[in-house]
Amino acid sequence: MIDTILSRPEFQTEPPVLVDIGASGQLHTRWKTFAKYAICIAFDADDRDFGYVESESSHFRKLYTFNHIVTESSPTGTEADTRNFYLTVSPHCSSLLKPRPDLIQEYAFAPKFEPTKVVQLKTRSLRSTLDSLNINRVDWFKTDSQGTDLRLFRDLGPERSRRVLTAEFEPGIASIYDGEDKLFRVLQYMDETGSHWLAELLPKGSPRITPALLDSFSSQPLIKKFVLFSLRNSAVWGEMTYLNQFADDTLLTQRDLLLGWVFATTLKQHGFALILTQKAKARFQDPIFSEMETYSRRRIWGRVFGLGFWPEVVKKFDQLLGR
Repeated sequence: MIDTILSRPEFQTEPPVLVDIGASGQLHTRWKTFAKYAICIAFDADDRDFGYVESESSHFRKLYTFNHIVTESSPTGTEADTRNFYLTVSPHCSSLLKPRPDLIQEYAFAPKFEPTKVVQLKTRSLRSTLDSLNINRVDWFKTDSQGTDLRLFRDLGPERSRRVLTAEFEPGIASIYDGEDKLFRVLQYMDETGSHWLAELLPKGSPRITPALLDSFSSQPLIKKFVLFSLRNSAVWGEMTYLNQFADDTLLTQRDLLLGWVFATTLKQHGFALILTQKAKARFQDPIFSEMETYSRRRIWGRVFGLGFWPEVVKKFDQLLGR
């Protein structure tokens, strides 16, 4: 069904636009079903783990890559050519902001945030990059910028950010970087704008045990991993996914409703996908929306017949039994 939708004329002239900030590691798994139809703009300042871009570029309709620090636009309109960038033991923890491993010294993963070097790297604001590429909209915004997620989303500008259909953030709960955008700030901002609703909030983290205490269990790396994986994680950051409310009439275009349904279905938000089919059918006569409704209903019934409700039943029994 997704292939049928994204092969339509609407997406020949206006393909989906994906932004990936902090693109180290691998292609975002959620994009694999529709990447070949999409334009992707990927950024990562730490190129030690940026090699996937070359191998994955063929999966997109078009891929732009920038080995730059992504910053918000300067209020004066002039942008610095370079800025300090803190390289850490783990490439995934490097940041424009100064890491503070001393603030998380009682967590097992603290050594990953130890700075190894401060380098001067090229900078590029998100807004100026999009302007230079003649891209006036972003459909799926994904950022793992190590502390600057919210300011980068805001740098899209009011019009672009309002029109984002899906936004993913990974802000901190505990303090790890100087001056970082924390999770509660993202919640506050997105609630105040009212254009998006929170579809997912997954706490992530590390066991609360000092590296020295972890080492005291064994000198064998494998045994230490077994100990580490046996401990419960503490909430240190969160993975947040927002979907557009589609409350603004300007977003109720055929193209946006089609793509909103694709994204909601990809995220298994079949109830919201069904809502979008009703909004679409009220405005447009295209039979594709009835097909989409049938598909969403079938996916929901599939969950019912697959006992998708069972975890909730077990949870209710546990509550009744006081467990």
